[in-house]
Amino acid sequence: MTTTKRPRDPNQLAKFIVDMATGETESKQPLESAVKGGNARASALTPKQRAEIARVAADARWKKS
Repeated sequence: MTTTKRPRDPNQLAKFIVDMATGETESKQPLESAVKGGNARASALTPKQRAEIARVAADARWKKS
């Protein structure tokens, strides 16, 4: 699936939003794919793997200060 970036220019962005609202342009990225990503990954990990990921994240947060 290819996704297109939203235009950065405010005028082009406004036209893009109007086109999407009126159905002239379809959104390339379905909302469902973004919603199920984290849940699918979490269900595929073991509790030990999740704990290790959390430990690495906590170490990275505390290391910044």
